[in-house]
Amino acid sequence: MKNPSPVSPPEPSGQPADAPLDSWKEIATYVKRDVSTVQRWEKREGMPVHRHVHERRGSVYAYCSELDTWLQSRGLRLEQEKENRAEASEQEESEHRPNERHLARRWLVLCGITVLALVAVTYFTTRGRTGSATRPKIQSLAVLPLKNLSGDPAQEYFSDGMTEAIIGRLSMIRGLRVISHTSVTRYKDTHTAVPEIAKTLGVDAIVEGSVVREGNRIRVHAQLIRCATDEHFWSETYDRELGDALALQSEVAQAIAARVEVSVTGVERARLIAARQVSPEVYESYLKGQFAATYSQAAVERSIAYFEEAIRKDPAFAPAYLGLANAYDALGTSGIGGASPRELRPKVISAARKALELDPTLAQAHGLLAVVYQEQWQWSDAEGQFTRVLELTPNDAGAHIAFAGWLLCQGRTEEAIKWSRRARELDPFGVGGESVGWILFQSRHYDEAIRELRSALAVRPNDGLIYWFLGFALIANGQADEAIPVLENALTLTDRSPAVIGVLVRAYAHAGRRTDALRLLDELKRRRRKGYIPTAAFVNAYLGLGDNEQAIVWLERAYEEQSMIMEYIKVHPFFDPLRSDPRFADLVRRVGLDQAP
Repeated sequence: MKNPSPVSPPEPSGQPADAPLDSWKEIATYVKRDVSTVQRWEKREGMPVHRHVHERRGSVYAYCSELDTWLQSRGLRLEQEKENRAEASEQEESEHRPNERHLARRWLVLCGITVLALVAVTYFTTRGRTGSATRPKIQSLAVLPLKNLSGDPAQEYFSDGMTEAIIGRLSMIRGLRVISHTSVTRYKDTHTAVPEIAKTLGVDAIVEGSVVREGNRIRVHAQLIRCATDEHFWSETYDRELGDALALQSEVAQAIAARVEVSVTGVERARLIAARQVSPEVYESYLKGQFAATYSQAAVERSIAYFEEAIRKDPAFAPAYLGLANAYDALGTSGIGGASPRELRPKVISAARKALELDPTLAQAHGLLAVVYQEQWQWSDAEGQFTRVLELTPNDAGAHIAFAGWLLCQGRTEEAIKWSRRARELDPFGVGGESVGWILFQSRHYDEAIRELRSALAVRPNDGLIYWFLGFALIANGQADEAIPVLENALTLTDRSPAVIGVLVRAYAHAGRRTDALRLLDELKRRRRKGYIPTAAFVNAYLGLGDNEQAIVWLERAYEEQSMIMEYIKVHPFFDPLRSDPRFADLVRRVGLDQAP
């Protein structure tokens, strides 16, 4: 899939824009090309040509609006193709022009050709019987973001939701490594060649396709490409009502699993097939909630409203409860600080348990409960939920990195690093440098943490969370001066997050800028009089200023709040000045982390 130079789409040939073109000839006439050219474009370039299900393969159709959008977005190297064909024709003519000086040898050459022909026939006959056996087995794949060909950019969330759902279905199969939605998002609207994408992601096959939404109908076209040969060995089009979206996702996932010939257990097959009808309005609200959330309080609160709207319309739709649980969990993080974790966790647990009551196979709900139990210091319950989510989605890189976090809190830092690296192997881009970098920082591998986090910033230069984590690592590594501009960037990108302010206080103090540090501490105090401020912000600020008495006072408040900072009390490098204090040792005991790792 080379990047073709853009050309203007052809003028329509008399048909109305929404009329289906019911044959290769009509499609070719519409785009003003010959049939062989449009067939090649469909095979190699993903031109949206559809096949009637259950009819002969040659029964095709296409929509003018889709063809126009495709031509505009992809473009075609028409002139280059003409030149290539002309050169090939000229070369063929040159190669077959008789040479009088070699006429005497012609009969000898013909005899040799006859022998070679017999050998070739034997080879291809044998190859036809054994070819499928010699092809390398497909053990990993990536589903690239499905293209939105609806002609409405506002429908991007819909095509993104379909992509993520198909990835989620395929991730249930133990024998197939599936790249996460996070990793493939970078290839949205890409012109990068399939072999290059496959090499970068380390996969054997690529799924690509498109989504068209017209009112309450959706049409999904998908094709499967073997990366080693760039062979398009499966293609199908599905036309359904919006209410059948979940069943459609199941159908596509089943078809892909069958074509890659992966072993699917009976339990896995049952999960793949499981689907229910959902009304278009419910599914719409759910998807808007899924893709409304970014790392800010306002965005998370918008997503909560969408999920609650979906639940009001359909109280039995499990994914909406999972989305709501995830949103409440995000709202309680110290980075967003929308409300106290103690206040929000009952809502997270209630929504996650309701999701599992409706659908016990929702791996993400088990994973979220594992994280929440960990935040409540119910360590064995958390471990049990992590075990369950790894059973349901054994190749889920996110589950691996989350369990690495559990190991980290136990003080099993080297095991945590191994699990984080395994997560990276499973999904090189889905497991961000911020996750691995945070574990390396807590494990006191500061130089490695800094490298990881700087690499992550090269990919996501506007991510405030990565700047924040990098600030931690730089301060711990004795580079407070370098940490200051990093944390000031984080402050801007997170709309002056209190959590970032707390760490910036430490950076200013360690760099000798105590006046600036105290100015920021005063800001935290003023803001606390008007609303909620995470206790972790004050813990980090007072530790940075060297006021250990106040740090202990705020750690007690963090304990009562069940702040997430308490999960790291056993390993966090910033707590080292307190470790000889009996009050700190008692806090470690009360959190349930006083046992040796």
